[in-house]
Amino acid sequence: MIGSWARWWLSTVLLLAFGTTAAQAQTYTVLYAFSGPDGAGPDAGVIADSTGSLFGTTEGGGALGYGTVFKLGEAGETVLHSFTGSPDGAYPYAGLISNSAGDLFGTTGNGGAQGYGTAFKVDASGNETLLHSFTDLKKSGEIPGGGLVLDGAENLYGTTSAGVLGYGNVFKLNASGEEQALHVFTGGADGGVPFAGLIHDSAGNLYGTTAFGGIIPGYSGNGVLFKLDASSKETTVLYSFTGGADGGNPIAGLIQDSAGNLYGTTSSGGVAPVPAGYGVVFKLDPAGALTVLHTFTGGADGAYPGAGLTLDSDGNLYGTAEQGGIGQGALGYGVVFKLDTTGTETVLYTFTGGADGGQPRSVLLRDSAGNLYGTAGMGGIANGPDYPYGCGVVFKIAP
Repeated sequence: MIGSWARWWLSTVLLLAFGTTAAQAQTYTVLYAFSGPDGAGPDAGVIADSTGSLFGTTEGGGALGYGTVFKLGEAGETVLHSFTGSPDGAYPYAGLISNSAGDLFGTTGNGGAQGYGTAFKVDASGNETLLHSFTDLKKSGEIPGGGLVLDGAENLYGTTSAGVLGYGNVFKLNASGEEQALHVFTGGADGGVPFAGLIHDSAGNLYGTTAFGGIIPGYSGNGVLFKLDASSKETTVLYSFTGGADGGNPIAGLIQDSAGNLYGTTSSGGVAPVPAGYGVVFKLDPAGALTVLHTFTGGADGAYPGAGLTLDSDGNLYGTAEQGGIGQGALGYGVVFKLDTTGTETVLYTFTGGADGGQPRSVLLRDSAGNLYGTAGMGGIANGPDYPYGCGVVFKIAP
């Protein structure tokens, strides 16, 4: 057994070797721990309204175990909607977006009319409206595992990770819930299996990632970054990952700065002592040049970042890694990290998998005071055989 001094020495060596610094005066708080009936497995991030209330989804739990839409405010947690499987859907993996009226929009990865997932709306009173039920493999795609984006005409845009040709699509839903496939992925050079949602710029162009395809076709490929032009509807591959030092298999969405640079994470690749690697944080400039900002080692700095990033006004990036860190388990229970403009990583919090949660897969929400809000999919309160490792938590990190 390694003694405490030896663990300290080893962690110090790793921090110095890989350019990771310790957190400075961060305060970590569990805002809410789920117990099952109120939700379980909050994999996605949260959004906030003008009062500071937080809204999100849990993949499981609720009345029937199919997941929930929740609100977390001064009065505690409120389940706004508990999914039933059919017709409203089941297992909402992705987070929510809202409009000016306070309506919430999201997707479920399963359930609906034929079990292929749904798009839904929940109003401020908790009334759920089924906007669209994905139907079959050859028409509309299936498993919309990513979130949605909304334009000024109340059209919704998103992705499915399967169906059509087997590799998913980019879709548009009009205000009546009618679906239009904007691009159908082939699994070849254009990529395949987009797990994440999309972002759009001021011109209406859409940007996203696919986990597979690219230079190597099919499920052996390492994924691409793509752009869907708003005017021509033409899809352009902005970058194809090799699975090497540049990373591979991006399963999270992108963010864009005012200069048009795109930032994201890959769930594998990079330089690490395993063939697949532990993932990277990258930047893609408008000319198509990719820069690796950080390569995860699987140690104190984290491993397998499965979520997108958050950018502040100074150009610093914030994110989560699902595993790694210093804690229990072979690879730990994940970290919250910050990357400054020089690429130096600071670990803001390391999860233990206990009451504080573990395995964060959420995009972080940052408020004007610099507080970070997110979710961890496990840990917290264990509740019987269905949730022996905990039901997950909503957390806050104050600077």
